[in-house]
Amino acid sequence: MNPFLETLQPYPFQRLAKLFANLQAPADKPAIRLSIGEPKHPTPTLISAAITDNLKGLANYPLTMGQPALREAIARWLGNRFELQSSLPDPATQILPVNGTREALFAFAQCVVDASKPANVVFPNPFYQIYEGAALLAGAKPHYLNSAPENGFAPDFDSIADSVWNDCQLLYICSPNNPTGAIIEEKRLQTLINLAEKHDFIIASDECYSEIYPDENRPPPGLLGAAARMGNDAFHRCIVFHSLSKRSNAPGLRSGFVAGDADIIKHFLLYRTYHGCAMSPVVQAASIAAWSDELHVIENRRLYREKFAAVSKILSPVLPFKSPAGGFYLWPETPEDDPLFAQRLYSEQNITVLPGSYLSREDNGINPGKNRMRLALVASLEECIAAAKGIRSTVESL
Repeated sequence: MNPFLETLQPYPFQRLAKLFANLQAPADKPAIRLSIGEPKHPTPTLISAAITDNLKGLANYPLTMGQPALREAIARWLGNRFELQSSLPDPATQILPVNGTREALFAFAQCVVDASKPANVVFPNPFYQIYEGAALLAGAKPHYLNSAPENGFAPDFDSIADSVWNDCQLLYICSPNNPTGAIIEEKRLQTLINLAEKHDFIIASDECYSEIYPDENRPPPGLLGAAARMGNDAFHRCIVFHSLSKRSNAPGLRSGFVAGDADIIKHFLLYRTYHGCAMSPVVQAASIAAWSDELHVIENRRLYREKFAAVSKILSPVLPFKSPAGGFYLWPETPEDDPLFAQRLYSEQNITVLPGSYLSREDNGINPGKNRMRLALVASLEECIAAAKGIRSTVESL
């Protein structure tokens, strides 16, 4: 067996199942799951219609690089969303469809990390667990970057010593962040691009929550836009990851893309050709329809704004938290040890939340997720309101 498998930590939901193993939820209360970030808003009919209309595609082997029409639709979307009209990514060389960002984020480290020499993979803490697993299985050393409330939950990149940057081969960033909701401003993204050039590493920007934000007039910035506006029109050292899971409420479609530096994309295409992970022609047709429409995305944001407003009104008097700049998570403090509070909510209210410490690692004596919890506001408005009332009732009973 690959010896690096032994270095992997249990996945958060494995730990959660173990935490609840000997507990009984109240049978008189409906189960409400705020633990997993699985969108529950309706999947747009334009996606299902495109699938139905293109079933003949099942008779064909797909190309790993995808259909030109899909890559062109993605290029148009990137250009419009991140104001890249003067430096539009080349659909032929700078865009690659992937089967969701999860598999791509993991595979990317296996492709770009050279474990024959010192290899740091830097990423925020707390974090999406794929970053750590990808680093470990690539033979690299994870470097955790604590995201503290005094820094607005954004990673403190200034705290990283040059010795760490010198051995860095890959930097994962996530903006808006999972789970904190913090965004990385464009000037900071440009500083990171300069650091990548100075220290010879690649930036992998996980932007799968970029289309969920509270102010229609202030969308979160992206890495490609930041690169273009500093004169890096070739997106050198920059790769972004986008998905239809959150944007279009289609997690089961397993559709996303990577885009950026053409030389890196070329090598990732070679890796994926052998990896055998080409996107189905049917999924490609549905993806073209999704990337070509914004009306359903605007409605999606409206639904999340409605839930955030209702839940915040109920919980803010009893739990400290910062309204997120993006994404669909709340990251409040817990009134007691976070796993204990999660157990209490499950056994008293039949509400499932994810302990914050399960999404973090202790670094420099600090676990930045300790005594916090992640609430995914993905259920219906009525369920989110009911959950907020249940959480408040439990807090007030302590």
